[in-house]
Amino acid sequence: MEEFVVLVNPQDEVLGLMEKQQAHINGLLHRAFSVFLFNSKGEMLLQKRASKKYHSPLKWTNAVCSHPRIEETYIEGAQRRVKEELGIDAEITEKFDFIYKADVGNGLWEHELDHVFTGIFEDEFHLNKDEVEEIRYVSMEDLDKEISEQPEHFTEWFKIILEEYKHHF
Repeated sequence: MEEFVVLVNPQDEVLGLMEKQQAHINGLLHRAFSVFLFNSKGEMLLQKRASKKYHSPLKWTNAVCSHPRIEETYIEGAQRRVKEELGIDAEITEKFDFIYKADVGNGLWEHELDHVFTGIFEDEFHLNKDEVEEIRYVSMEDLDKEISEQPEHFTEWFKIILEEYKHHF
């Protein structure tokens, strides 16, 4: 099944729809969301992307990142993907939004108006193995060290979004 993204201008006005992979080839600005989940110790949940993903497979990234559908709000899309990828219902809150563009390799670009959500979750996960290879919690200190020592193990957009997150908190 083809999946579409919502193309927008920098003011988040809808310009149309485009098949997701084509939007990534063309590097066109589209709606996205990123979810950062933490445990009560303040450790961040990371997911390793499934090996089947068409870009950035087996790289570590934030809990969930995806795109809302045309009929969804950002939070509805984020809640849907948290359920689809991690098999959980987590209470999340929108914290900020920003625009970024990242070369993700193989002629593909992420150019997104990204709404960032956070939440706390400490229960069982039911991972969708078509989406998520594995998950783990990590302290912010250890995460910074891992990214500085092995940046190639992390998605390009996660490194950008994490820096933006740190500016807000």
